[in-house]
Amino acid sequence: MDRRDSLKGLFVGSVAGGLLVTGCAPSETKEVAEEVASLPGYGRTVPEQEHDKKVLAEVFLNEHELETIAVLCDIILPATADIGGAKDAEVPAFIEFILKDMPRQQLPIRGGLAWLDRHSNKLHNLEFKKLTNEQQLAICDTIAFPGKTAPALMVGEKFFTRMRNLTLTGYYTSALGIKDLGYKGNQPNFWDGVPQDVLDEQGLSYEKDWLAKCVDQTKRTDIATWDDEGNLLT
Repeated sequence: MDRRDSLKGLFVGSVAGGLLVTGCAPSETKEVAEEVASLPGYGRTVPEQEHDKKVLAEVFLNEHELETIAVLCDIILPATADIGGAKDAEVPAFIEFILKDMPRQQLPIRGGLAWLDRHSNKLHNLEFKKLTNEQQLAICDTIAFPGKTAPALMVGEKFFTRMRNLTLTGYYTSALGIKDLGYKGNQPNFWDGVPQDVLDEQGLSYEKDWLAKCVDQTKRTDIATWDDEGNLLT
């Protein structure tokens, strides 16, 4: 099993145990705020859309913090030859959204980033994002494995574990991450009807007119209309 498969297993196991951050986030920042109101009518209520607009309009992380988070995301879940990594899935933006949406996450992440830079400066006289990839990986290796961390680095371990959970949550709830998992799950307003083999087994079939009205994915966001007698019109 390679590293990416191990992370997939970690994510799926964490979901089963309810250990990851709950909730999803839009992938952009200010630009998305202008688009929230025009999102499809399903999935987010009006109050939720208003909440998203408010959170997206706020600024919490500064440029340096976002750049450091991007470096960490790339270390935790880098791109492969076949599929993009955490940065491609815009996980840093997801993490910023979570920090604004869940204020209890703010101090552990901001404090952890400050700790990481202090530790990096102590070792190499440079902040973490300016180190070579080899130096960055060496630091991460000392805080990435719970149970093997030196007592003096326990703050770093807790921070890295939190960052890993956020990164995996952000990635594997994004379109790119779901594609990587190969997971379909339930898709709102997507339905292709009862499989043909099941219909054949029961000696049933669909009326063509109903299929044309009910299983047309190009009209999946349209709201059905009915006449006074209960007949489906569109």
